[in-house]
Amino acid sequence: MDFRSSSKWSRLFVFVWVIVQYIQHSHAELPGTWELLVPDAGISSMHTSVTRFNTVVLLDRTNIGPSRKMLPKGRCRFDKDDPILKRDCYAHSAVLDLQTNRIRPLMILTDTWCSSGQFLPDGTLLQTGGDLDGVKKIRKFSPCEANGLCDWVELQDVELVHGRWYATNQILPDGTVIVVGGKGSNTVEYYPPRKGAVFFPFLADVEDNQMDNLYPYVHLLPNSHLFIFANNKAVLYDHETNKIIKNYPPLDGGPRNYPSAGSSAMLALEGDFSTAVIVICGGAQYGAFIERSTDTPAHGSCGRIIATSDEPGWEMEDMPFGRIMGDMVMLPTGEVLIINGAQAGTQGFEMASNPCLFPLLYRPDQPHGLRFMTLNPGTVPRLYHSTANLLPDGRVLIAGSNPHYFYKFNAEFPTELRIEAFSPEYLSPDRANIRPVIEEIPETVRYGDAFNVFVSVPLPVVGILEVNLGNPPFSTHSFSQGQRLVKLTVTPSVPDDSGRYRVGCTAPPNGAVAPPGYYMAFVVNQGVPSVARWVHLVG
Repeated sequence: MDFRSSSKWSRLFVFVWVIVQYIQHSHAELPGTWELLVPDAGISSMHTSVTRFNTVVLLDRTNIGPSRKMLPKGRCRFDKDDPILKRDCYAHSAVLDLQTNRIRPLMILTDTWCSSGQFLPDGTLLQTGGDLDGVKKIRKFSPCEANGLCDWVELQDVELVHGRWYATNQILPDGTVIVVGGKGSNTVEYYPPRKGAVFFPFLADVEDNQMDNLYPYVHLLPNSHLFIFANNKAVLYDHETNKIIKNYPPLDGGPRNYPSAGSSAMLALEGDFSTAVIVICGGAQYGAFIERSTDTPAHGSCGRIIATSDEPGWEMEDMPFGRIMGDMVMLPTGEVLIINGAQAGTQGFEMASNPCLFPLLYRPDQPHGLRFMTLNPGTVPRLYHSTANLLPDGRVLIAGSNPHYFYKFNAEFPTELRIEAFSPEYLSPDRANIRPVIEEIPETVRYGDAFNVFVSVPLPVVGILEVNLGNPPFSTHSFSQGQRLVKLTVTPSVPDDSGRYRVGCTAPPNGAVAPPGYYMAFVVNQGVPSVARWVHLVG
């Protein structure tokens, strides 16, 4: 008998494995460190994005009753249809200043529960859909300096064609944003709006009574087509002609999308940018959501596929832990941090148990079977409605976790208002002497441009200095919408008379490799990234 097929034996196996890890390693010996940034943010962030002003937008639902943060100067939201508060003077969105860790409340008018988002080329955060009065709404947040007064603006002259609850957004090569799917919406549409919505039969074909076509994984490939994954299937989609070009083989292990709660990332684009590799990890056992089982062990399988291959196939491997609701964060080095989530249950209110406190580092260039490294565990469970975002200094911001319908603090897993940061091993003190500093970089670059980056490093440079561009995605429900990392073509670094190093770079060739917008530009020396500088990539 395969003991992993038994719920009882699977839980025993996981328990024994964790005990062995504790015996073999003290926490201090495992890579990575944790720090508490904000003891009480006032809201639990369901949706999180980092702006080019080094601030972080935190966003929750509006129909949860009181948050723990008041709106300033007596501002209130009036909604006769709100089931809890008709006059709501509490914040449900906020901005975090990374310099001071201060929180500034924002005003959001309509319900953003399980909505979607993406940054536009000018750095404005586009936010679409939600539930109830927000299901067709389009909102914008134009970020400003941390001491500014920028706030949410809800568009009055245009709205979505179809309601979008649990949809996914992806910026396209021309700066347009495609909005894919949503509960009961087997269509795609665009912002700026085109003529109506377009039926997308793939979403209807993969839908089952578990709803696993929600929050589909959407990745823009460097050939300009979209890799779209829902349930356990994927297609190559030409968004310009609305045609499915290719059907990929199904992924073993059952459904992965909401509410099965796997996660996905596209690995770094590099070289001639002709190859794109997609990784999908974790998820609930089929039936866990239907049966509302909180203790069914999650599976830990990962599938990896070359999405641009003529004959693509899934390469399977197993994580050290079964995991649902994990977040996959592209690090500046090209490695992937897998963090947050639980080891049993499924996505949904109060439907998970056994928090997975151990982050994992996925190292794409290592041989099969050696790609996962277990990292230093946290202490705060991060379950349903938690998020993870890369910060410009290389840390990863961890926010949210509200496994309850309303804010609830007297519970085994209470609503979480703390905000933390996880520092990967590359930020450890013993690597400070090889950490580069960007001294000079253009603020704006055009596709295909050659430009120079000037860098200082405490110790002499050995090897190639990488220059990598990472965009700020919209993190929600275990998937970072629009996330990508592009490794630029560079020349070997050359020291100048002032002791700096000059690195010659070539900007991405087009918007399919890197859509227009603001990127965090990192210089990486021997696996250690600099603090990023924001670069505006334009056509």
